[in-house]
Amino acid sequence: MSKVNKQLLTVGELASGVSLTVPVYHIKGEQAGPSVYIQANIHGAEVQGNAVIYQLLELLKSQRVLGDITLVPYANPVGCNHKNGEYTLGRFDPITGVNWNRMFHFNESIIDDVLAEHIDSPIEEIKSQFQQRMITDIINKLDHNIYGLTTGSRIAYQLQLLAHQADFVLDLHTGPISSKHLYCPEYAQASASYFNIPHTILIPDDFAGAMDEATFCPWWKLSKAFAKIGRQLDFNKESFTVELGSQELIDLDVALVDAQSILTYLQYKQVIESGDFEPEKITRYACYLKDYRQYYSPMGGMVDFLATFGEPLKSGQPLARILRMDNYGDGNALHYLTLDEDVIPILHFASASVNQGTELYKVFTNYFTL
Repeated sequence: MSKVNKQLLTVGELASGVSLTVPVYHIKGEQAGPSVYIQANIHGAEVQGNAVIYQLLELLKSQRVLGDITLVPYANPVGCNHKNGEYTLGRFDPITGVNWNRMFHFNESIIDDVLAEHIDSPIEEIKSQFQQRMITDIINKLDHNIYGLTTGSRIAYQLQLLAHQADFVLDLHTGPISSKHLYCPEYAQASASYFNIPHTILIPDDFAGAMDEATFCPWWKLSKAFAKIGRQLDFNKESFTVELGSQELIDLDVALVDAQSILTYLQYKQVIESGDFEPEKITRYACYLKDYRQYYSPMGGMVDFLATFGEPLKSGQPLARILRMDNYGDGNALHYLTLDEDVIPILHFASASVNQGTELYKVFTNYFTL
């Protein structure tokens, strides 16, 4: 049985002097297998990942764990406690307005330094040196910033410090009202088939501040830098954002299914030694990030969402209809919304009350099967 160690990571302080702490669970691998870091709830309302981490910890008790596993629920203690009435608002730092998942760090100059100093070094030495420099860079951001850090940056950097020590990183999220989907780096497309998730967004190596990008972009760009001088190196580093459905809800039964999906991937990557998990035989659709489109409401009103998540919607079929009672009797009270291309609806706005210009849906366009 795998032993779970727990510690509390202090990530900040409130005005009252109370410490902001995050629970960190660690399982030491029996061998020198690949390591993994899994976090949940960086956005306050996106709580299902905490239930998945609970189920992972329960399942891992009976698994042979080869590589170190670190699991962090409640990764953002400010966001998950940021309530307004019955709703959790914690998507943005209430002080700065910045998205909590856009505060992670990537210093691209480290790539040039490692390339110059280790142009002919063995791959394991390159991996070790590059990883240590990224860790040192984050430590310097935390400990030697003379003008200080925002609350969000301090939380992000301490989480990233843990993530940089792993080979594989999973950041667990949810959408507003959403189907399950996966953000996957383009080079790791083969791994997407080991998650029991039917929709995959393939993303490029453009860093925009998210956790997954902060942990895969450096390795991808390093491999590209070596490729330019004729060395094809596979560092076996992957990171994903795993979208587990809709926010503000947990379902422990569904979380068990999601945890088994994650263990299927970890078994494939030899983090655990098991034959218990097989990827489901499902149709997996994918599109590139540029083809993952936002559809904004052309008018204000009360929206009745019609399209079924995850199923192809033919051109001209209705996504939704908008009720405009102010037009009843002297105009059109119902307005049907359609698109002129085939799409797969993935998520939609959480409220039925929308303004003109509200992000109504996110959809796959130019999609294909994996």
